[in-house]
Amino acid sequence: MTFHILTIFPELFEPYLSESIIGRGIQSGKIKTKIYDLRRFTLSKHYKVDGKAYGGGPGMVLGVEPLSRALSQILKGKSKRKTLVVLTDPSGKSFSNQLAAAWAKKYEHIVVVAGRYEGFDQRIKSVVKNGMGFAVQEISVGPFVVTGGEIPALLMIDATARQIPGVLGKNESLEEARYGVGVSAYTRPEIFKFKGKTYKVPAVLLSGDHGKIDKWRKGRGNK
Repeated sequence: MTFHILTIFPELFEPYLSESIIGRGIQSGKIKTKIYDLRRFTLSKHYKVDGKAYGGGPGMVLGVEPLSRALSQILKGKSKRKTLVVLTDPSGKSFSNQLAAAWAKKYEHIVVVAGRYEGFDQRIKSVVKNGMGFAVQEISVGPFVVTGGEIPALLMIDATARQIPGVLGKNESLEEARYGVGVSAYTRPEIFKFKGKTYKVPAVLLSGDHGKIDKWRKGRGNK
């Protein structure tokens, strides 16, 4: 799968994407990432990509013209059935592990447009869907607002990439597929003391009885 990221801050992505599991996934060829600077698609001599909102109000809005120009180039030659355009939006559909797994199975290209300021000119959604013929979704990564869509974009890429076979090394590494998200985990030492109190690893995990351990984990541990 190839992840395409459209942003006005392309330099924010490389440090994260080049490290750890995602970095190894890229090196192995299981996934690819391409980052595009939205400012390169504007006709403004000052590389301006935003404007004041019609109707007034504070903040700026990313313009439909540079967005359309950029997405036209990014989407050129791609399968409409195997490509998804994602607009980061705090009021959009909630992102989830289930959605990430569905994307990993269905698409070959995911284009994430990282919003900024007061968001996008809403016409870009219609342009992508009706003018270009591609699936488009507005996605939120949580019930909060951040200063830009770059962190949400990284979250979605990370969660989706790890669902792709081979990225984690073994499918068994997808622990949430076996026990769900958020199972309690422990490591050495077996007994830890802090300020006069003793903290122990649950006895079932030390029992060697894999049937009981599996049952305990399926019950989400001691959470």
